Amino acid sequence: MRIGQVTFRWKDYAHHSTQKLMTVTAEQFLRRFLLHVLPHGFVRIRFFGFLANRRRKSLLPLCRQLLQMLSPGSPDSLQPKASSRELWRCPRCGSSMLLMQRFTVMELNSQSLERRIRFDSS
Repeated sequence: MRIGQVTFRWKDYAHHSTQKLMTVTAEQFLRRFLLHVLPHGFVRIRFFGFLANRRRKSLLPLCRQLLQMLSPGSPDSLQPKASSRELWRCPRCGSSMLLMQRFTVMELNSQSLERRIRFDSS
């Protein structure tokens, strides 16, 4: 056992769920582990609502239709809208980023204030 290294067992689903050992640095292990931890206030709900396996095939297209969205296979839905400004680039992978929503300073301040005064009754 090396100092600063973590060895853990994992399932390789690509090779018939065989169990394998992986050794990574402690930092890398914590980073991978924390990817599975939800932020405060979020609840993990799997297989529920319109994304449930049983209903996804019929309800997801209905949701897209009601929201007047293009289907995911449409090339137009994948391309960002043309603008005079340079597209933002992801600092990590270099691909283009799309602006989804802008917040004013007032909106950001009110949201952070709401998070601080919200009480959890559970």
